[in-house]
Amino acid sequence: MATTVATEFEDKFADVDGTSIRYIEDGSGPAVLLFHGASLGSSADVYRRNIGPLAAEGFRVIAFDFPGYGLSDYSDDGSVPEKKKAAIGLMDALGLDKAALVGHSQAGNVAVQLGLEQPDRVSHIIILGCGSLLPPLEGGAGKREDAVLQRMDERMSQTEPTIEDTRKLLEATLFHHELITDEELALRHSRSVGRNFEGFVARNNARAAAQKGGKGGGGTPLWQRMTELTMPLLLMYGREDRARAAERFALLQEKEPSLNMHLVLGCKHLMPWDAAEDFQKLAVPFLKE
Repeated sequence: MATTVATEFEDKFADVDGTSIRYIEDGSGPAVLLFHGASLGSSADVYRRNIGPLAAEGFRVIAFDFPGYGLSDYSDDGSVPEKKKAAIGLMDALGLDKAALVGHSQAGNVAVQLGLEQPDRVSHIIILGCGSLLPPLEGGAGKREDAVLQRMDERMSQTEPTIEDTRKLLEATLFHHELITDEELALRHSRSVGRNFEGFVARNNARAAAQKGGKGGGGTPLWQRMTELTMPLLLMYGREDRARAAERFALLQEKEPSLNMHLVLGCKHLMPWDAAEDFQKLAVPFLKE
């Protein structure tokens, strides 16, 4: 189901170690911090369908733009350490001792790492469609398809997108194309051009250089460490998501049957849009545990 209506919110800004971080919020009560993904056009606005309904259930719900995204200050870093620093810095700036974390796409890594490293600051974790938290299929098929997606990102970074390019990208990541209204398209496009595009290009170039230099990787894959988390964990994935996510979801269920996992039908990668009502139905009782 994907009928929840997107809502407009007042833009607010917090100073985090000299970096201006834009955030939007609603409600009062236990804090829920929403992390957006890393694809072109990503920002706090991906959660405009989710903030109000969660707030109505008694939570203070906060979505923010990581540095280099949306209306936050420019950054060409985009690394997990920088994002962890921004998240904890924003919590400190807003006086939040503890928060539930919701991580979409690549930001799922940020949420899990924070849960492992600073469990006293994290009450719950919800993961939405984070491919790197799923195991690869036999023969490394999942890893190969993730590499293909990275190459697609690199090709996209060659030229600033037109609004029609933005529409095609949304259609590729949304099952429910009817959600791509003129307003949503214009907003997403505005987050995909100018300095946001410049940051996207810089981050892709840095990632490509690191891969060519053999940097990164090593250590225990993060998906194998999720059972170490001491706080409640909920994982949600779209059945129609990219990189054979449904098959890798089933493999994770087989390997780690104790994990709280849900596969949503009629849902691609932009779960906060495609599965807004499913997210609400699962997240509210989970967060109230």
